[in-house]
Amino acid sequence: MSLARHVDPDEIIQSLHGLHMSSAGRQHVHSQGGTSHITPYSTRYASKQEISKFKIPHNGAPADAVHQMLKDELDLDGRPNLNLASFVGTYMETHAEQLMFENISKNMSDADEYPAMMQMHARCVSILAHLWGVQKGERAIGSATTGSSEAIHLGGLAMKRRWQEKRIAEGKDTSKPNILMGANAQVALEKFARYFEVEARILPVSEKSNFRLDPELVKQNIDENTIGVFVILGSTYTGHYEPVEEISNILDEYENKTGVDIPIHVDAASGGFIAPFTHAKVKWDFSLPRVKSINTSGHKFGLVYAGVGWIIWRDEALLPKHLVFELHYLGGTEESYTLNFSRPGAQIIAQYYNLIHLGFTGYRQIMENCLSNARLLSKSLEATGWYTCVSDIHRPVGEHSFLGTAAKVFSKEDETSADYNPGLPVVAFRFSDEFKKEFPHLKQDTISKLLRAKQYIIPNYPLPPNEDSIEILRVVVRESMSFDLLDRLITDICATTQDLIDNDKADLAILSKSKDTSTEKEYSSSGTHADGSTQGRGGKRPMSEGVHRSVC
Repeated sequence: MSLARHVDPDEIIQSLHGLHMSSAGRQHVHSQGGTSHITPYSTRYASKQEISKFKIPHNGAPADAVHQMLKDELDLDGRPNLNLASFVGTYMETHAEQLMFENISKNMSDADEYPAMMQMHARCVSILAHLWGVQKGERAIGSATTGSSEAIHLGGLAMKRRWQEKRIAEGKDTSKPNILMGANAQVALEKFARYFEVEARILPVSEKSNFRLDPELVKQNIDENTIGVFVILGSTYTGHYEPVEEISNILDEYENKTGVDIPIHVDAASGGFIAPFTHAKVKWDFSLPRVKSINTSGHKFGLVYAGVGWIIWRDEALLPKHLVFELHYLGGTEESYTLNFSRPGAQIIAQYYNLIHLGFTGYRQIMENCLSNARLLSKSLEATGWYTCVSDIHRPVGEHSFLGTAAKVFSKEDETSADYNPGLPVVAFRFSDEFKKEFPHLKQDTISKLLRAKQYIIPNYPLPPNEDSIEILRVVVRESMSFDLLDRLITDICATTQDLIDNDKADLAILSKSKDTSTEKEYSSSGTHADGSTQGRGGKRPMSEGVHRSVC
């Protein structure tokens, strides 16, 4: 029998912490390096030295070796289709992917060089304008953007300049512009206000207002310096549509009393590709004269990969002329109103492909399917008695409270979204009050972490300020959420919850200790929970002062 020595694990861990990787590479007895190799793993990067991370290396490395090393590192990422936190699409059909790859080198700024691509861009603008109810006689104008964030900035800036021009013409002060939005607004809306020096009047949301912009608070906070109201068609927290028509009516009444004309910009980042196609009836678009501009994300429910958004103004008169640049570039002349110049054109082509390939009925089928699956997930979670949904697309029209575990999963065989509250296919849920009473020591955040071990990415985070005592888990049901995957997800959530119930509190404590200790994390965005509490908390400032990304 061979001899064996005692191993002190603390000593080994300490020595490894003190051993720089480059030193470790020099101490290896094999792989003497050089760039000659038989397989990607036989280069010096396999065992002799690490890949350069923060400075460009003096010598390069074989392409297949670098490809393999980067591929191996990226294997540590989550699986895109199981990233249920994101609204951004992770699936496209093969023909669309082929078109994107064939046109991946085309630049949207080179309009004269790629006229066919620019024609497709113009067609997309026209299709969206008609889809969103542009009225006869109006000359809608719009543009592709890199996403809804840029589009929101462009829409907000146009509102500010129109307000300034009108005030200057009337000889009035222009130093105190303000804009209204709910506390549930995505960070891009607040960024606009900060970057373009507009007072952001961020109105608190509540359970009474369905965690969305409260029309009564809008009425109380508008004045002659209000450049506009951001109204969100699909809150990123709970999926609720904000009441565009009700807010429009309030602004109509205000103008009748005061003569002050306050426009609406609809942030339809997700809802812009859902509301027009579903059976659920909601008035939100250019059919309302008060709505002057709308943005959406093609890379969300427009079903294109990340990198494309859209903004449309109902008439070109609403876009101040001095914001539009006439560009003379590479032999051509074009008009431009964007924050970026060079940007990929492949996503524009993919967007046009989807619009033509799917058509109205194709988009309707996909969106109705997403909502149907979201309703099934919602009702299944509530049927356990362990969870209550904060979102309510699974409840009959006008009903916003939990109907109890005995509620029917399906009300009729041919039901559609018209039978339920309108909204995004989002399931925001939390531990039920009964569950918290029975198991007060169990943390909801642990569910998120345990599901991550099964590769599901389902965030747990607090609702906006004023309601941030409530934490929610949230699932975005995208096109790629098949019925089979949904069935497995429901099973895994239930099994994980049961495992949590069956385990002792001490056994679960270790889950709260994990954190990213990499150098990259230390020197880039901190992303830490300073108070050691849970996702969505901590940071350098209290939540009431921070900007809320809300996991888009």
